[in-house]
Amino acid sequence: MAGTGDLGRRIIHHRERLGLTREQVAEHADMSPGYLKYLEENADTPDTGALYRLADALRTTVEDLLGGGQDRPRGRGPAMAHPKLETLDEAECRRLIAPGGIGRVAFNGSHGPTVLPVNYKVHEGAIVFRTAAGGAMDKDLRTGLEGVDIKIAFQIDNIDETNREGWSVLVQGPAHHVPPEEVAGVTGSGVTPWAGGERQLYIRIVPQQITGRRIHGM
Repeated sequence: MAGTGDLGRRIIHHRERLGLTREQVAEHADMSPGYLKYLEENADTPDTGALYRLADALRTTVEDLLGGGQDRPRGRGPAMAHPKLETLDEAECRRLIAPGGIGRVAFNGSHGPTVLPVNYKVHEGAIVFRTAAGGAMDKDLRTGLEGVDIKIAFQIDNIDETNREGWSVLVQGPAHHVPPEEVAGVTGSGVTPWAGGERQLYIRIVPQQITGRRIHGM
């Protein structure tokens, strides 16, 4: 799919997010599966009517399909009519965060409370991410005492703007700088920072407490 444009990638993303086949989406959008396949695999844009039908079939908006909301904070819309807030048990929290992705490290930095996004993986029950050795996060997450780690918070979430639903998981535990002799044991996590650069310092968070909540409709 070398010619796939942004619209095609967003169609595929939403279709897979909903667990729908190409045929199911095409039927709901009143178009042929062949045409939907063409839109997914080629850099092209259908007419306005087809876009609105596609957005409805994929439970999103035309703005989202066209990338119009990419640079704005998520979750600006109103709440659903009768939202329900559910407390998640630890097993469900672990299931939700198991695939890895992007989470936020929260700690008391040298300039005050700090929250930074990182790519993470779950490896042998612990959260693993990478940062730059000697960087701000490296220094701020050290106590200066041998064998004593700083306890931090790590937050992961998923937001469905279309349905105004989502979940959030909070992991709390010590941030352990993985020493060179232990690095071989965490490289198997496969975590890769989107930011690139020399980020060879692995930090592991062993959860001491995991809590979570989910917002959904009745």
